[in-house]
Amino acid sequence: MKAFEKELQGRSMPFTRTREPGGTPLGDAIRELILQPSSSAPTARTELLLYEASRAQHVDQVIKPALQRQEWVLCDRFSASSIAFQAGGRQISEDWVVRLNEFATDGLKADLTVLLDLSVEESRRRRNQRESHGGAKEDRIESEADHFHERVRQGFLRQAKDEPQTWLVLDAAASPESLLKSLLQEIQRRKWLEF
Repeated sequence: MKAFEKELQGRSMPFTRTREPGGTPLGDAIRELILQPSSSAPTARTELLLYEASRAQHVDQVIKPALQRQEWVLCDRFSASSIAFQAGGRQISEDWVVRLNEFATDGLKADLTVLLDLSVEESRRRRNQRESHGGAKEDRIESEADHFHERVRQGFLRQAKDEPQTWLVLDAAASPESLLKSLLQEIQRRKWLEF
């Protein structure tokens, strides 16, 4: 995302970069509750409600104001993540997740969701490498079993297949330069920026 930010900066295009869960003081506090390794981890339904509470605050305080200022909004994760993680990974009814997403976002949808697809095995290898080089330890979600992460991955891929007009799936094993090139080609195809 940083390479794309530089592209927007070079064109003097205003943008807001944010993330979920988080993006607001309340959202960041909720993020800590969700991700901390703990013996008192939230249940699946509680986890979903925490994500949705963070998202509602995020939409109202960050995303909608940025859109009103006519800025690009670059958000690391959004409502599709709840469908993948909570419906796919946690196996909560997708109907409930969709309804709660609709309520939390007040109907706001992403114009484009970019999925950096990576096998579960490669993802685990990268996390292990990051930790062995002094990086952050796995959070509670990252430390889930491989079968959980495979359900999440399939949840993302299914959404991309069902709504190809709003998704761009890229191979996360590609170089950063190649990923940026593919993203810029898609944005040019959509006529959002001139090149």
